[in-house]
Amino acid sequence: MEHVDLSRPRTPRQFIRLLLTGFAMGASDIVPGVSGGTMAFILGIYETLLDAIKSFNLDAIKLALGFKFKELFAAIPFGFLIALGLGILSALLLLVNLLKIALETHSDFVFAFFAGLVLASIIAIGSKIRWNVSTSATMIVFAVLAFLLVGLNPMQDAPHSPLVLFFSGMIAIMAMILPGISGSFILLLLGQYKFMLDAVSDRDIVSIAALGIGCIVGIVGFSRVLSWLLKHYEQLTIAALVGFMIGSLRKIWEGAPEGTTPIQGMNVVFERTPAEIVIALVLLVVGFLLVSFLDHLQSGKNPIFVLFWRPRRPTNDVEIKAEALD
Repeated sequence: MEHVDLSRPRTPRQFIRLLLTGFAMGASDIVPGVSGGTMAFILGIYETLLDAIKSFNLDAIKLALGFKFKELFAAIPFGFLIALGLGILSALLLLVNLLKIALETHSDFVFAFFAGLVLASIIAIGSKIRWNVSTSATMIVFAVLAFLLVGLNPMQDAPHSPLVLFFSGMIAIMAMILPGISGSFILLLLGQYKFMLDAVSDRDIVSIAALGIGCIVGIVGFSRVLSWLLKHYEQLTIAALVGFMIGSLRKIWEGAPEGTTPIQGMNVVFERTPAEIVIALVLLVVGFLLVSFLDHLQSGKNPIFVLFWRPRRPTNDVEIKAEALD
């Protein structure tokens, strides 16, 4: 399947695709241990997202201050960012209360589903790497680092002032954009996760704005670092991201540390009835197949689905042009 440039969506189908991609990213970022960056990577918009964020630079500020809006809209892919942002915002507004209840009442089922998502992501992204000594060593090092990171205990009685939320947002967004590292988990470590869930539910605009501004500042700076790494050290960078995902499985297995939230994680599964264990396993498989299916639709090379389904390639100029517009 040919790469489709979605930085300037031109058709309703492209806009809907970006909207759904954003929704998947937002839904993933709500749960500690799962990264929206993983969804962006799997769904083929990761580097496009980094480039779009990088477009907010000094030149863009000068164009805005000079009221040169035509040039500004040409420099920044607002269509891409608006479609993706609406999807993320929709997921946060529609799912935050649902996931909050689900995590408190059926956390093992939620974590089983997201474990399937992460496992499939590891296989899908890992298959794109040219494995050798350096990439393997990089993956192992970052897997260990992520394993140790997610084992840290969260801050207790952390303040929730706008300034603290601003810096929490800066740090969390750096993790959120990385496949395998959950921004929600970073907020959990910083003692802000439960507070922000309540803030979104209660429409606490001041707290949401403070965190959001911090996220904007953090992502504009960090996206440049990531983009540079992918450009100059692509294979090692992707190997590191896979390592992050492998290490993050510890958080999905364990859930939140005891005493911080009602989440207990996948390890509760073994205290359930046989029927509940079957449900958890089914959800894990569903999550695994869902990501594998989406990856195969995007790349046509998912190592699971390629065994029995190879997408038909365009065979004439009309089909090639139609796919380019998809």
